[in-house]
Amino acid sequence: MKYTYQTEGTCSRQIQIEEENGIVQNVAFTGGCHGNLQGIGALVAGMKIDDVIDRLKGIRCGSKATSCPDQLAKALASIAERKA
Repeated sequence: MKYTYQTEGTCSRQIQIEEENGIVQNVAFTGGCHGNLQGIGALVAGMKIDDVIDRLKGIRCGSKATSCPDQLAKALASIAERKA
């Protein structure tokens, strides 16, 4: 299933996520640091949603209260809640 998440407090504006049976299939960010965000997408592909959340939740970007990885964790948490 495909999901779109509007980010808050980061350079990226949006995250497109594809998941199947609780496994992240694909992640694409709109905006932000393109190379780094492509890397994050490649690293989490094939991982369980809960494992990605555990690894990325709470990561901060400089003095910001959040980061693109943290926003991905929040997006995945909202997907997990909908599926529960």
